[in-house]
Amino acid sequence: MNFLLKAATVIDPKSPFHNQTVDILIENGTITDINTTIKAGNHTEEVLLDNLHVSRGWFDSSVSFGEPGYEERETIIHGLEVAAKSGFTGIALNPDTLPVTDTGASVGFLTGKAQYNPVKLYPIGALTMKSEGVDMAELYDMHQAGAIAFGDYKKAIQNPNLLKIALLYAQNFDGLVVSFPQENDIAGKGMVNEEEQSTLLGLKGIPALAEELQIARDLFLLEYTGGKLHIPTISTAKSVELIRDAKAKGLQVSCSTTVHHLILTDKELVTFDTNYKVLPPLRTHADVEALRKGIEDGTIDMVTSDHRPMDIEHKKVEFDNAKYGTIGLESAFGALNDILGPEKTITMLTQGKSIFGIENIPIAKGNKADLSLFNPEGVSEFGESAILSTSKNSAFIGKPMKGSVYGIVANGKIVLK
Repeated sequence: MNFLLKAATVIDPKSPFHNQTVDILIENGTITDINTTIKAGNHTEEVLLDNLHVSRGWFDSSVSFGEPGYEERETIIHGLEVAAKSGFTGIALNPDTLPVTDTGASVGFLTGKAQYNPVKLYPIGALTMKSEGVDMAELYDMHQAGAIAFGDYKKAIQNPNLLKIALLYAQNFDGLVVSFPQENDIAGKGMVNEEEQSTLLGLKGIPALAEELQIARDLFLLEYTGGKLHIPTISTAKSVELIRDAKAKGLQVSCSTTVHHLILTDKELVTFDTNYKVLPPLRTHADVEALRKGIEDGTIDMVTSDHRPMDIEHKKVEFDNAKYGTIGLESAFGALNDILGPEKTITMLTQGKSIFGIENIPIAKGNKADLSLFNPEGVSEFGESAILSTSKNSAFIGKPMKGSVYGIVANGKIVLK
């Protein structure tokens, strides 16, 4: 199908049309013309939206749905629709399913399910069988089937030798190893950040040290083995410092943080709202400031929503018994745009593609159309009506948003809210 985006302001520093308002003609999935004014021909759908801005398609490096096994939380098809209407043209899907995504066949199931979807689904394979941290999974088979990285979602690799072997083995096919940053013996039975707030509320704490010790260990291993390591969802000031120093040494390490760790602190826990029960836990204002500085200086490579739908039976319970996680696709752009502005927000939602081996396509004539559509202006409050996901466990309800998302153009299709 053919589309003509009218009066679209391009936000793409690598494009010759950066910051220009132009018409963009897309035919059979390819940008065939960009000009001040283009007249729509026959069989071309004209798209005219208020203050339309376009950028390269956004990518989220940490998304969970549920299917297979937990379809009551979210299905693949509906989850991808949520991603599209939230502005994402690609998502990396975590292996926390039932069964765990730990074989080539299970990776093939996911890619097959999403084959014709406008949003590209990139599976992350489990690093260990059943994500139990004992035996390494068949990484090469999963790589051949389409897995873009390997890690056990929200589960630390306790055995350092196992991580060492994985980093060595993955180099044979330029694989990316993902290691969740938590030293479990230090974290113990903690649920929230170990600080003044946890003491006031009487909740067991996870010290920042649990994250930092694990990162220090993993970086020592990476220095020894070589290879590529990604550390997801860092949350503390010291973590930023450790990774900054490792990059200065020339190690191939990348990292992400989450939207909620850039904005929310453990002060939110005063209401005992289980939507704020996330892992890593929400930290302090000083940590938030350090994370934002890490984005400014390039230490942090990408921002993720860490979207994790959780059904009401596992959230509307006592804080101790609630599962970790918040949804975040729907609120990601508005929340980030509020603190970073549109250009930096788009950078943090797109530059992570290269780390995962995904093409980051500039907006130019002759290129495939992989575009996010949005309006960077306007202020609103995120409410339950804005939640598109099957599960409603959002930590951003009642929080300020700046701008709004219209949808995407990708894979020869357009999806609008």
